[in-house]
Amino acid sequence: MAKALRPLTGKVVAITGGARGIGRATAAALIGQGARVAIGDIDTALVERTAQELGSGTIGLPVDVTQRESFSTFLTDVESRLGPLDVLINNAGIMPIGPFLEESDATAARLIDINLHGVIFGSKLALERFLPRRSGHLVNIASSAGKSGFPGGATYCATKHAVVGLSEAIRQEVKDAGIDVSIVMPVVVNTELGSGLAKARGFKPIEPEDVANAIVEALQTGRVDVYCPKSVGPILRSQHVMPRRVVDAIGHFFKGDQVLSNPDHAARAAYEARMAETISGGEKSLPAPVADETPAASEEEPAVPVSK
Repeated sequence: MAKALRPLTGKVVAITGGARGIGRATAAALIGQGARVAIGDIDTALVERTAQELGSGTIGLPVDVTQRESFSTFLTDVESRLGPLDVLINNAGIMPIGPFLEESDATAARLIDINLHGVIFGSKLALERFLPRRSGHLVNIASSAGKSGFPGGATYCATKHAVVGLSEAIRQEVKDAGIDVSIVMPVVVNTELGSGLAKARGFKPIEPEDVANAIVEALQTGRVDVYCPKSVGPILRSQHVMPRRVVDAIGHFFKGDQVLSNPDHAARAAYEARMAETISGGEKSLPAPVADETPAASEEEPAVPVSK
């Protein structure tokens, strides 16, 4: 007999990178399940507008996931307005791509700050809230690129491998404390972040709503490894038992080695321009909270198959 699905009605869920893409789609899906949702993003105006458009009492708050104080303030504000946190979805992420030796040190640092440090900060801050209550669900958005390596995205792949390993280790630490951890690993998602990427043979980009529905299912079932689509799971798992030359041949046959290395830069121009602004410091950071005052309380992630 199938296990009963866990109800999500009334659950308090916080989502980083919630202003667009996977984050926004996930917020909409959870609202449909009756959850109480807060979305956070570094783009204050956009996150507030998105929250208004989503409706159903959704709140939109500013958050810079690379700053622990900002992340802490975000979660504190969520709890003060919606109640104790039940779920944190670490979704904020970026994916500037290009040949490894042409990647600037600033680009690598920004990737690590957002894609990894942001997840570390969020995971710690969520667990501080979950452990005393012996309940809670941590959802970390990784990527199919967290299970393999793809030319054109070396540092991005490194951050996503790190998120997978981090999440697996956290799960081992808290599995007997009533806390669930889920690792979401999509292929290329049809968002701005995934725009202009080359197509892998046999894998078409999935929609943000597909990832959102997979996250809802993970929250309802407690699933740990969340592959999007599910069919990519056996492929990624099998590569760890096959000879290297066979893995390379399969990747080349499916054109997985071209997904990040051969993008359509014209189709990707808007995202690349925004990433250049972010990396150069042009994307406005949030002010650091001031002590003894009410403090001011990122983006989404896709992945490629072969990865918001």
